[in-house]
Amino acid sequence: MREDILNIKNQSIARITEIGSQTELSELKVEFLGRKGKINKLIKDIKRLSDEDKKEAGRAINDTKAAIEQAIQSKIEELETHKLLHVKWFDPTVPGIPYKIGHLHPTTIVVNEMFDIFKHLGFSIIEGPEIESDLYNFEKLNLPKDHPARSLQDALYVEDPEVVLRTHTSSVEVRALSTIKPPFRLVVAGKCYRYEKVNASNNAIFYQFQGFSLQSGLSMADLKGTLFYFAKSFFGEKREFRFRCKYYPEVEPGAGLDINCAFCNKKGCQVCKGRGWIEMLGSGMIHPNILQGMGYDPKKISGFAFGMGLDRIVMDRFGIKDIRSLYNGDIQYDL
Repeated sequence: MREDILNIKNQSIARITEIGSQTELSELKVEFLGRKGKINKLIKDIKRLSDEDKKEAGRAINDTKAAIEQAIQSKIEELETHKLLHVKWFDPTVPGIPYKIGHLHPTTIVVNEMFDIFKHLGFSIIEGPEIESDLYNFEKLNLPKDHPARSLQDALYVEDPEVVLRTHTSSVEVRALSTIKPPFRLVVAGKCYRYEKVNASNNAIFYQFQGFSLQSGLSMADLKGTLFYFAKSFFGEKREFRFRCKYYPEVEPGAGLDINCAFCNKKGCQVCKGRGWIEMLGSGMIHPNILQGMGYDPKKISGFAFGMGLDRIVMDRFGIKDIRSLYNGDIQYDL
């Protein structure tokens, strides 16, 4: 039987070498490896052998089968290569199939434009961690543990009670105040996290844009001038703005800058929650307690800060009515 196995191996490989088409190769595969092929016939004949010869014959048959399969696979690759090399219409100079090119996310587009505006005003760009300590996220921002304003920012704690996902980019402001010497003007943009009821205008994950400046002699007039320059540069001269008193624990005094709702023209809708106006940002003069906590004398140096939710600004810019659309990976926006 050993000679039969060897003959089948040599015969099959010799024929594979001479084959010139896929059809012939398929026929040979059936002849040798098919259900009624020569290899299966050898396997059936094993039962007539002694136990010792069965083991030897089994190994030889398996080796032969593997060799035939390998030779067939090599021949398939050879035929494919030959086919490609002899295709008359093949032209290597023809351009390939163009691939779809993506575009920037609406939020990225808005952030870049806002950065450019503030660069003209002398602001520099910084970054900060999204996982923040309670100290920088609350304590140093005039929000001690018993402060009622903490309930306005339902934090998501990584390690209760000391480590949180930052609820605002104001934490970056505090880090800058403690490490950078004035005078300075800085802006930062990034993700923030709060335990929010998700709907068309609120999300548990959102982007915030923060700006602040520290130097001697700054006043509310400087803050207002900065914000109105930005608002008119970004939204255009035709939009309406209003500057009104607001309470924020990080600043004193505080003010909000509102913009007329582009979706309803101040008539009231779901996006503006029926108010006709959208609160664009909160701002104010940095609270004396914060300055003192950083080692500054509020009588000698002052600063202003402002922060805005980027998502609503992006929605206003691109006519997006549901904030959730910004986070679901939808690439439909033709920008």
